[in-house]
Amino acid sequence: MAITAEYRAHVEERLGVVAPITTKSMFGGLGIYSNGLFFALADDGHLYFKVDDTNRGDFEAAGTGPFFPWDGAKPMGYYELPDGLLDHPTDLAVWIDKALGVAERAALEKKRR
Repeated sequence: MAITAEYRAHVEERLGVVAPITTKSMFGGLGIYSNGLFFALADDGHLYFKVDDTNRGDFEAAGTGPFFPWDGAKPMGYYELPDGLLDHPTDLAVWIDKALGVAERAALEKKRR
């Protein structure tokens, strides 16, 4: 994972317009949280949101794919945000809400185990 300071600032600013976020550097990339829920990550100039069966189709319909942490790795449960969406706060809010729902369900499931 790698992310530039400029891209990090851009992502934080654009997401912060829509939702309260905190970020954490992770392996050269960026973990993105809202209200304690890990719902997104940024790496190599790309932004990925958490997915499950409830929102994966939105990403696939937009033509984006999953995040692979390294070559040959299995994909993680995050898909790339469609181009241009960061610049449309109203539309972005819908995608963030869905990703937060996925993160919340995952956290609840983890607690049940």
